[in-house]
Amino acid sequence: MDTALQHMADGFLLVDGDWRIFYANPAAERLFRTAGRRADTAVGLLLWEAAEGFRRNGELEQRCRDAAESGEPNGIDVRRPSDGHWYHLRLVPVPDGMSVYVSDIDEARIQEAEATRTRHRAVQRGERIKNLTVALSGALTVQDVVAAVARRVLPPFGASGLTIGVLEESRANRVRIVGAIGYPDSFTAMVETEPVPAVSPVADVLQAGAPLFVDTVEEHIRRYPHMAQRVHASGKKSWAFLPLIASGRPIGACSISFSEHRRLDDAERTLLMALSGLIAQALERARLHDADRDRARELQRGLLPRDLPALPGLTAAARYLPAGEATDVGGDWYDVLPLSSGRVALVIGDVMGHGLTEAATMGRLRTAVRTLADLELAPDDLLVHLNDLVADLGEDLYATCLYAVYDPTDAWCTFAAAGHPPPVLVDPSGSARFIDLEPNSPLGVADPPFETSRLHVPDGSLLVLYTDGLAVTATRPMGRGMDMLKAALDKALEHVGSGAGPAAETGVPTEHGVPTDHGGLGPDPLLDRLCDTLTDALLPSPSDATDDAALLVARPRSFRASDMASWTLPEDPLAAGKARALIREQLADWHLDDLVMATELIVSELVTNAVRYGRGPIRLRLLRSDSLVCEVSDGSLTTPHVRRAAETDEGGRGLQLVMALSHRWGARYEAAGKFVWTEQQLPAAAVAG
Repeated sequence: MDTALQHMADGFLLVDGDWRIFYANPAAERLFRTAGRRADTAVGLLLWEAAEGFRRNGELEQRCRDAAESGEPNGIDVRRPSDGHWYHLRLVPVPDGMSVYVSDIDEARIQEAEATRTRHRAVQRGERIKNLTVALSGALTVQDVVAAVARRVLPPFGASGLTIGVLEESRANRVRIVGAIGYPDSFTAMVETEPVPAVSPVADVLQAGAPLFVDTVEEHIRRYPHMAQRVHASGKKSWAFLPLIASGRPIGACSISFSEHRRLDDAERTLLMALSGLIAQALERARLHDADRDRARELQRGLLPRDLPALPGLTAAARYLPAGEATDVGGDWYDVLPLSSGRVALVIGDVMGHGLTEAATMGRLRTAVRTLADLELAPDDLLVHLNDLVADLGEDLYATCLYAVYDPTDAWCTFAAAGHPPPVLVDPSGSARFIDLEPNSPLGVADPPFETSRLHVPDGSLLVLYTDGLAVTATRPMGRGMDMLKAALDKALEHVGSGAGPAAETGVPTEHGVPTDHGGLGPDPLLDRLCDTLTDALLPSPSDATDDAALLVARPRSFRASDMASWTLPEDPLAAGKARALIREQLADWHLDDLVMATELIVSELVTNAVRYGRGPIRLRLLRSDSLVCEVSDGSLTTPHVRRAAETDEGGRGLQLVMALSHRWGARYEAAGKFVWTEQQLPAAAVAG
């Protein structure tokens, strides 16, 4: 037994009841003789005296006493500074003492520490991948992807620069930089305007499908000497160029750079390659999203009116504000439609939801409104037809709509709404108020009939129509948004009336703070400025908008009495002759003698038809604006039809003559009867009024 102990690689000690060493094998002597107070032997020393050369000596004594008291083995790891190794002292109680085994565990500790570091790196790698995955899952657009990578990849690696480029296959495989972060403005301008060289790190990683790590500026310039200017302009010292591969094909490249020299180890390089796969998938998804969004917005822009008409009875300006970048397009729309006899229709609506389907539905509704408006339907009847159309499109489609018709001959406006927010009337004094309407439910689920409201709109007033996206945000309910809209209107009109705002800049007069006639039929700069003021006040940042928003501001303007003339005609064949005489006299007063002959023929045919096929009362009205309107009304609802007359027919050519002499013509119906109207273009030299 003693021979075996003498040849043990591990140290072995026996300690008596007083904690003195009475036996030490050679391995223990070597360890404790150097560590102890006496250089010749450890025998005779107290155990903790002999172990003074080991750290945690005080704790060793306590462990020994604990083992002796409990009778159970114990142990402790201690470090020996003289050789830097760690040793494990196993304490085993024996009768009248204790045995101590001393094992060198330095290699085991090294392996354990390395395993711990490996586990820690794995945890870190998993955490980084998880964090980037979460961030990229919420990245809808390409710019969202760039921001997520900059936030989640650069800091953990100590990187300071990021560029992401995508392949443009339609342009001979050129790479377009879609994001650059952490670079001087001069470098950013350079990479965004200049194409990526055919021989470059990006081109190489795309061709090879493998990453490229460049540790120094000298190495970069040695590999790509023609890019020295770009390298110096970047201000970076080391780079990692990563291919972005999605669905097995390269779609772009990512560059991560460092402001100081940096050599990435194998684990970091492996991690970057794993992250590049996540970036590629997110980038491809974002590109598809951006393409779909761009197509939808292009469709929407094509469906909205490019320019609003400036009409004798009304001028208008409008704004369409898409929601934030992360939201698909919606179905908000607006329009200004000229009707017969100088009347004007204002329409604004909102298809609920977002996406191509909603944008397409908006286009269909706008087309339907234009078609129904041409039929001269009353606002409530028009909404009935729209409600049927939306109901037929699908159970999940709904839309709000507000339709108004302004008549400049009497300055009255008729409104009807289906689930839409009420418009605002700003009277000539500058006071703004919401018009009280019966909104009914949205189109598709509304319950006709729709209620109409008639309101006198004196000259100098403004009408403000809008969709709920202008008033409502994620933190602002509808009621508060409407209050803010009214307050913004009051403030804007006060600013205009002060002479310090748009009125002072454009020279446009105001009346009690409300912009008045700007003196022509072209675009109205004040209404444009008012639209900008309102949108800036309610949606100062695109990110504030949670829904698309549309705004339509209109300035109605009534016809002057001197531009209108009307007469009641007898219900007999002589009415046509009397009408011709009245026409000649009125057109002479208006200095429109060139139109007398044609107008006499038109009026003669219309009055003759009213006498023959209609019933009284028969009225004739002339309106002078940007055209000459001739209007004959009677109490009959019989619809006039143009028919092809045979050569032997004595009649049937009257309406054909009216069509030939008019720029356009038509009929509209009211409860008391019908109105047949014609429009003739004024001579170039004629000026209304």
